[in-house]
Amino acid sequence: DGRVSSVSVQQLIEQISGVNKAKMIDHVGRVEEGAYEIYNCVEKIIKQDILGCEMTDLEGKDLGNKEDSTAPEEEVFGDVLWDAHDEQEQMEAFQQASNSTCELGFEKYFERLNDLVAAPAPIPPLLVSGGPGSGKSLLLSKWIQLQQKHSPNTLILYHFVGRPMSTSSESALIIKRLTLKLMQHSWLVSPLTFDPAKLLEEFPRWLEKLSARHQGSIIIIIDSIDQIQQAEKHMKWLIDPLPVNVRVIVSVNVETCPQAWRLWPTLHLDPLNSKDVKSLISIECNSANVKLTKEQEKKLERHCRSATTCNALYVTLLGKTIACVGSKGNIDEILQQCCQCQDTVSLYRLVLRSIQESLQSDKEKGLLREILCVIGVSHNGVSEAELMELYPELTSAVLASLLHSLHKMCLLTYGCGLLKFQHLQAWEMVKLEYMEAGENVISAYRQKLVEYFTMQLSQDRVTWRSADELPWLFQQQGDKQKLHKCLLNLFVSQNLYKRGHFAELLSYWQLVGKDKSSMAAEYFDSLKEYEKSSEGEESMICLADLYETLGRFLKDLGLLSQAVAPLQRSLEIRETALDPDHPRVAQSLHQLAGVYVQWKKFGNAEQLYKQALEISENAYGAEHPRVARELDALATLYQKQNKYEQAEQLRKKSFRIRQKAARQKGSLCGFALLRQRALQLEELTLGKDTPDNARTLNELGVLYYLQNNLETAELFLKRSLEMRERVLGSEHPDCAQSLNNLAALYNEKKHYDKAEGLYEKALDIRRRALAPDHPSLAYTVKHLAVLYKKMGKLDKAVPLYELAVEIRQKSFGPKHPSVATALVNLAVLYCQMKKQMEALPLYERALKIYEDSFGQMHPRVGETLKNLAVLSYERGDFEKAAELYKRAMEIKEAETLLIGGKATSRHSSSGDTFSLKSALSPNALLEHGQR
Repeated sequence: DGRVSSVSVQQLIEQISGVNKAKMIDHVGRVEEGAYEIYNCVEKIIKQDILGCEMTDLEGKDLGNKEDSTAPEEEVFGDVLWDAHDEQEQMEAFQQASNSTCELGFEKYFERLNDLVAAPAPIPPLLVSGGPGSGKSLLLSKWIQLQQKHSPNTLILYHFVGRPMSTSSESALIIKRLTLKLMQHSWLVSPLTFDPAKLLEEFPRWLEKLSARHQGSIIIIIDSIDQIQQAEKHMKWLIDPLPVNVRVIVSVNVETCPQAWRLWPTLHLDPLNSKDVKSLISIECNSANVKLTKEQEKKLERHCRSATTCNALYVTLLGKTIACVGSKGNIDEILQQCCQCQDTVSLYRLVLRSIQESLQSDKEKGLLREILCVIGVSHNGVSEAELMELYPELTSAVLASLLHSLHKMCLLTYGCGLLKFQHLQAWEMVKLEYMEAGENVISAYRQKLVEYFTMQLSQDRVTWRSADELPWLFQQQGDKQKLHKCLLNLFVSQNLYKRGHFAELLSYWQLVGKDKSSMAAEYFDSLKEYEKSSEGEESMICLADLYETLGRFLKDLGLLSQAVAPLQRSLEIRETALDPDHPRVAQSLHQLAGVYVQWKKFGNAEQLYKQALEISENAYGAEHPRVARELDALATLYQKQNKYEQAEQLRKKSFRIRQKAARQKGSLCGFALLRQRALQLEELTLGKDTPDNARTLNELGVLYYLQNNLETAELFLKRSLEMRERVLGSEHPDCAQSLNNLAALYNEKKHYDKAEGLYEKALDIRRRALAPDHPSLAYTVKHLAVLYKKMGKLDKAVPLYELAVEIRQKSFGPKHPSVATALVNLAVLYCQMKKQMEALPLYERALKIYEDSFGQMHPRVGETLKNLAVLSYERGDFEKAAELYKRAMEIKEAETLLIGGKATSRHSSSGDTFSLKSALSPNALLEHGQR
């Protein structure tokens, strides 16, 4: 009930309050809400502080409303779809590979690797070969660490391939990840194909282009490359001559190395010598305080001399087994058992049996079997939470105990929060131990996972986990019918696509026997069905996202004509459900423009890019990375039209913005730590009252707002306002900024009365202090107008919507499409107030601007004609209404013919006309016209 529950909790809170880096979440309410709040907080910390994927950076800017300041997740790298899970998995794989403190005499190999880097070009890839468990991953990860330490100018891109058939072994995803990493480091923002075949085909050209922009050497390392599906076919670029400053190192299992690659220079890992064997076993035994006699040491040394018993994995596992069992019982007995194991798989079997023997009941042994089997048949692993839900009888105490043993003995590891096998030999052992009965047993465990993830879908819980596992499981089971149904779940496909799993999605569709066109048609039909049940703002925003995803997917497939309809529909919905100047509208315009560029309709594309640029500048300010993205897109467009001078100007402007943003974020790659920045700023504000300190307080308020810490944000924004009023006077434009930000915060908290007063005060200051067409003035005007409308104060909103028209006319000229959008917004307001006569000339003027700007057959012209038709109908002029509606339908039909689909919208795409839903149906309107 809002009170501290005990003295110990009170003491904990007091302790935490004094720790700078601690994050305290003060929550009163339902447990589920608290858990959700904590989840959001942790997710932000991971994305911003660990992965460096900062959502936005509005330093010193107006906040606007919260929607305006939040970027869709996939925009972090421009148009490129990026999967944080895949990246995290690679970071963890590298850390795990380099965990060992024992270097097994790697110095001689390090020298050979260093010689490769120093050798004159051209030079083919270097093959690091060895048997299973010979220490290839360990060698490469240790060498990467040395290179990063001693050669900071060398760019090292690595990829550790996990189990075959897992996501980390998909060739298209590997190549896309490497390309994105190169783009990120070379400051290049350019459209990237997602077609798997084209991606693999174009990679050598990307490598050539991007390596030319990098000042130092580039080293590409792919560990366990032979585990990639159809490695020889998909990694053909390795055979081509590499760019001068690029070196490639790949590791392979000596038994499965493709024949053509055996001609490359090779670094073969020798079996461990007796000194290394002794050292590895001693490390493990000493950690458990187990002492071996000289005789026992000699026995182990003699045993570890064959090809299968003197590799790093076998010896490490041997040491762990002796240390674990020897600390509890007879060392000679366990030594005898170990010496009967002639390879790693049989030693793993012994390890498993020793774990089984340590369990107290048959029930626990059964659970151990279930856990290992269900992890084994999954696509990418299983989480602890999923295991608890799959097996309700499994207590957290038993699970913790089992996982501790399995992790300690190198059977399981964690990757991206999922439990998976640490080595391939561990999975092979589990199959031999538990699944010798064959495919039926494997199928039964797959079915258990299918039922679990299907149940999640039925509860409308589409997570990255269900999207990753369910289609793959259906594919493995050969159940094409269920796979097809699963793919038509729009949220599953959206999840896969938005995380860049394009090739995977495409392969599923190919399996169910659908070509690109029929796949597009089925998605479109599903979306239209889903739209019928979509009501309310949130539902419509979600629908717009689905339409955009489909449009982008079709564009990537090269189905340009079919991509227009869903992207256009997404644009219409966002303009009506959000606001014509909302950043998500800019996102829609940007995507639609991209289709027109590929279609070589450069005029249409230019107009759309310019509108997206204008919205982004208004929402974020002229110095924001999102603005740089639009400038880059326009520059690329001008370059395609041979307008090199214009392209160069825009590129320079974009580069300056990106450079500045990266400097603000603290490193060249732009990886920022929002929380750390906030703490540094807090220290700066402890001094006296100055304009700089007031600005820093304002920036702190913005940073905490972006972290959704509204209470702290309010505190800093208030302090900033008070300091500015003391130092600069209450009429200074900087005070208006603080007022505006506080108003936005109260608007977010739904304290509309407070927000209204602050916006009004900010507007009053800005009107007197700024030029009539200043963006900050336009900003406050827009948000106060929207607030009045939200509060139902339509009479107060009218003069502000009129002022918005005036500002846009002064900024862009009277015939600019953005003026038409402002006119439509004002017309909609008049219609809500039942002032149809005032709305009519505004619609007519907007129609003329749209026709002059876009031509007679543009969708915006059609939507404005439709609104005019509704007005004519309401005034009783049925003949004119029918004529206008007929024209609007002709435009829609022409668009439908062009895109090969049916009409997609009954809402306007030219303003926030969501409120213009009439009681009339189109058929009723036409019937009156005929009479």
